[in-house]
Order: sequence, then C-alpha cells, then structure tokens
Amino acid sequence: MTPREYKDLSIKEFTKAAEIYESDNAGVYNMCKKDYPDVLAELEKEPFTDILDCGCGTGPMLTLLHKKYPDKHYTGIDLTPKMIEVAKRKNMKNVELIVGDCENLPFADNSFDVMICCESFHHYPNPQDFFNSVYRVLRPNGRLVLRDMTMSSAARWFCNHIEMPFIHLAGKGDVKIYGRDDIQKLCDGAGLQMESFEKRGFCRLHCVARKAG
Repeated sequence: MTPREYKDLSIKEFTKAAEIYESDNAGVYNMCKKDYPDVLAELEKEPFTDILDCGCGTGPMLTLLHKKYPDKHYTGIDLTPKMIEVAKRKNMKNVELIVGDCENLPFADNSFDVMICCESFHHYPNPQDFFNSVYRVLRPNGRLVLRDMTMSSAARWFCNHIEMPFIHLAGKGDVKIYGRDDIQKLCDGAGLQMESFEKRGFCRLHCVARKAG
C-alpha cells in the first residue's frame, strides 16, 4: 500500500472510533489506557513547560496532564479530524488541538520540551520522517517519550508479514511493529540519542530519546 492509503485507512478507522474512544465500550483501544501511568511517571523525572502529544486522539493523555499540571502549555495533533473535534469538546485551557500529520509537524523549530507518542506510531508509513520532525521541533535537551507495541523478532515478523494484510482488509491502518534495532536506526537517522528502550508487560515498547543540548 502507499503512504496515502495507509493514512486514509487510519482516518477511516479512527473516525468510527472517535465517539467511543474513551468509553468502556472502546474495545481494543482500552489497552491504550495502560500506557498513561508510565508516561506520567516518565514526565515527572524532569521539569517541562511545553508538551506535544503526537497522535493525541480525543485527548485522554492531555486530559490527565492538564489535571495534574494545569499551568503548563499543551498541544495535541492528530490526523483524524473527528478525533480532534471530540477532543475540543473538553474545552481545556492552555490546550491547543490541531488536525495534522505527525510525519510533517506544522510547528517551528525548537518549540517543545517534551513530545509524547502513545500507540499511534505503528500507523506512520514514513517513520523516519516522524523522527526527523521530532528532532526539529524539540528544544535542545528535549525528550521524546514513545509508547507502542513491540514483540519478539519472530512474532513481529509474523505480524508484519502475515497478519497485517488481514488487518488492512478489516479497515485498520497499521503499518509496522518495531523492535529495538528499528528504533535505534530511526534515532540515529534523525540525530536523536536513544536513552532507554524497554519491553514492558506483554507487548509494550517504552522508549525515551533525547535531542542533545
């Protein structure tokens, strides 16, 4: 499939999911809630002022952050207009919500102290473009906190080569599941330093990458 076809599938998928995304009836999307405590714990390690949530969806992570740190400035970006529409209904102060492409972030250089990306990265058909954009818009010494799926090499091969075509037929825009070496290569290509990469729980990737100060 082409990058545009992947993105169109993702928009179609999450347009349908937007109204139930944060409900108890969200199905597989309920798994995303398991990421939030680990992201909050990571952010507590260092001070920040401006944070960007890439693939923010309806804003569940931004909601938690806004409640905990109401004086900070938050920006959320998502490819699916319906997701942003639902997020805007929350009327959170100091939260800017934008429809846009995380592979080509529409922000000035050195704009954010922290960027988070939770469970949307496997939908990006041009992952190096995303990492390059991360490097550009992070401030010196800024961090990317990346949460996504990961598996053993054998399981990832099966999922990426055998299961993915059926996922696409089901109307989902998943592109690829990544391992440590994949993420290291993307960091190296963008000029980011990968500070940590962990497999947490059954299939969770927790990675922190930094732009040099």
